[in-house]
Parts: sequence; structure tokens; C-alpha cells
Amino acid sequence: MTSPVKVEREQRRAQRRAEMVRAAMDAVRAHGPGVSVAEIAAAAGITKPVLYRHFTDRADLQRAVGEQAAALLFTRIAPELLLQRPPVEQIRAAVDAFLAGIEAEPELWRFVVHHPIEASMGEEIAEDVRQRIAAILASLIRERLGQTGRDASGAEAWAQGLVGMVQSAGDWWLERRTITRAALTDHLTALIWGGLAGLAGLDPEGDGDV
Repeated sequence: MTSPVKVEREQRRAQRRAEMVRAAMDAVRAHGPGVSVAEIAAAAGITKPVLYRHFTDRADLQRAVGEQAAALLFTRIAPELLLQRPPVEQIRAAVDAFLAGIEAEPELWRFVVHHPIEASMGEEIAEDVRQRIAAILASLIRERLGQTGRDASGAEAWAQGLVGMVQSAGDWWLERRTITRAALTDHLTALIWGGLAGLAGLDPEGDGDV
């Protein structure tokens, strides 16, 4: 049996690690995705040796920060997909939630997806978020097509394509800003809804209720 003292020690260690992750996120916001360990330690008010007592190496620290940043984005999008509303409005809300998320935290988004040092790690974290969002979306597509008696065998492929398209468009928009977020949301919603409405045999000019 684990002793109460050991449990308390592990809890304090986990709390301290979480505090350092939050400080690291602040450092990313201030210094960008190429933030150094020294800058992260300074943001946490500690030295690098102390920081490394709580993380096995730099990759461990980067993963912890990336996972927390990705979780922030996921918590914005997932509720919008699960709310009961007309499909076209559900699509619009989810797309806007994603764009709002990367607009609010551009440096954290770049840190997760375009990490300059641990690229493969950032890709893995971003892929996990994409897969979770795609799974919810695929389930919704299957449900909608099932209600109209349509073939839903392509639901997973469609969901993957839609998530990838929105992410790619969001990356482009974050760097260029040649149109407003509202305009990009409208364009992506029209493209996504037009395709899904066609698959479900619905009127793309309607709201999608069956």
C-alpha cells in the first residue's frame, strides 16, 4: 500500500509540474513557439536545473505544454459539435470555434502544430486533437445520413477530409489575414454544408432539419 506521505509528495509534485506547464505556456505566448528552456524557467521563477527536476528532458516539457495547449483548443470545438442545433448552424459554430481558438492563442497553436524543435512530437499532439474531433464529426455524419437512409460508409473519410481542410484554411488565414474570421467561417461553412447536404439529399439552401 502506498503511504500517505508518498501520496502527498506525488500530489505536490504533480501540482508543481502543472504550475510550470502554465508558466511555460505564458512563455510561449510571450516569446513564440521557439521559446527557450531558459525563458520558460524564468517565467516560472526558477532555474533550469529546478525545472528539470520535474521533467525528464526538454521533450517531456514540450509535450506537456503541447498537450495542454491542444486541450484548450479541443474544449472550444467539441461542445459546439455536440449541441443540438440545425446542422448548418452546428457546422458554422464548430468552424468559428476553431478559428476563434487559433486567433486567441496563435503562438500556442504554432507551438503545437509547427514546433521548430520537436516537429514530430507537435504533429503527434495535433494529430490526437484532429482524430478526436474527426471521430465526433464522423459520428454526426453517420447519424444524419442514417436518418435519410443514405450510405454512411464514407463518414470517417469525409470527417478526416473536413478536419484537414479547416485546419489548412485556418493556418493560411492566421498568417495572411486577407479576409475576416467571419468571412472565412462563412466560406468554409458553405463549402462543408454544400457537400454534406448533397450526400444526405438535403436542400443546401435549407438548415438541414429532417
